[in-house]
Amino acid sequence: MKLTGHRSVDGRLPPKATVKDTDAMSYYRNRYFLLGLLLMLLGAQFRMIDSFVLNEPTTKLLAKVTKSSVAEDTTAGAIFWKVAPVEMTRKRIHPPRWLGLAMMAVGAVFSFHAVALPRYRE
Repeated sequence: MKLTGHRSVDGRLPPKATVKDTDAMSYYRNRYFLLGLLLMLLGAQFRMIDSFVLNEPTTKLLAKVTKSSVAEDTTAGAIFWKVAPVEMTRKRIHPPRWLGLAMMAVGAVFSFHAVALPRYRE
């Protein structure tokens, strides 16, 4: 038995696409477009900022996870932290400059992919 085209192993044709299948494609298209748009906006925000300053609970959590002490970076901080806990210094994060451009580029690819996906038509 000779198989041609898109026939399965037993020689039958695959079933036709149903409304449910093409409707799911439409949802994927919307999700790709939304993901691309969010990545482009987040990338633009990363391009505009210079650094993030974390609040005190997040700084404490980061110090606990990385097992480093933010308040004990200096000798005076180590002495005074044991006696009376003072306000903890806040962690400052400097993201690299290329991160914003990379996020915008990946977001554009996702958005263009969403436009290229077929749209459901009755």
